[in-house]
Amino acid sequence: QVQLVESGGGLVQPGGSLRLACAASGMPLSTLVMGWYRQAPGNQRELVASISTFGIINYGPSVKGRFTIARDSANNSAYLQMNDLTPDDTGVYYCKANRNGLPKAWWGQGTQVTVSS
Repeated sequence: QVQLVESGGGLVQPGGSLRLACAASGMPLSTLVMGWYRQAPGNQRELVASISTFGIINYGPSVKGRFTIARDSANNSAYLQMNDLTPDDTGVYYCKANRNGLPKAWWGQGTQVTVSS
């Protein structure tokens, strides 16, 4: 069983930055594929970024060049650095973890990001 706790969300002005953190417990981070997803009101949950156990990274098309995902096994945490934020980035951001090649996934409770002037 994996527990995930997100932090770092908040209110930021357009053009600003935020850094989200996802603290994992229950399994070593090195065994987990980590991902960040977001969901805006009325929209489906969408992939923001993911990083495999081998360090292979994927980004959603709308965040490429602005967001950076990273993992830190020493702290058993994953991070999402978000720069040049726009109102379209507003939503609840969720951390997701799964074992390599296995369908079972664990989700955090989400953290709200609001980009507004």
